[in-house]
Amino acid sequence: MIPSGPEEADEDIIARVLDGDTEAFSLLVRRYQPRMLRLGYGFWKDPDAAEDFAQDVFVKAFVGLAGFKGRSSFSTWLTRIAYNAGINAKRKAGRYEPLEAEPVDSRSLSPEDAHIRAETAAALRRAMAELPEKYAVCLDLYFGEGMKYEDICQATGFPVNTIKSHVFRAKRDLRKALGAGEDSL
Repeated sequence: MIPSGPEEADEDIIARVLDGDTEAFSLLVRRYQPRMLRLGYGFWKDPDAAEDFAQDVFVKAFVGLAGFKGRSSFSTWLTRIAYNAGINAKRKAGRYEPLEAEPVDSRSLSPEDAHIRAETAAALRRAMAELPEKYAVCLDLYFGEGMKYEDICQATGFPVNTIKSHVFRAKRDLRKALGAGEDSL
């Protein structure tokens, strides 16, 4: 195995894996595991289930890696695998619920700020739970994961204009639900 740094491009790592250096796949796992865990937690709301989900996604990606054609970025391709796996599983079990990307260390907040943050987060979660699933998924991938519309299109299969519409409508519905002014979101 040839050592590599974190700056090595996904495509180079993939080429190494396809050339027989299967251990190099662990670099991709480390790079994308936080995203897969967040998506898994959005689907399952259970850390153990999120870890199982992420592991399953990486196994599917490893098995299908030879089919990766590079028409999109690896992260988009991996997110599509995760999205499809999650949606297919949730059709049987329930609905997707997005999660904030990174929890804040509450020890760094004053008690008042921590309480306000907790109340705000709870209100946002309640409002997002009322959104249609397709809106919640697009909103979470756009804001929570920082994905571009084109990448969300490739991950979900929704047309770009549909994604833009879903994000716009989700923000509008959240604004109404939270009683925010027109310029708030």
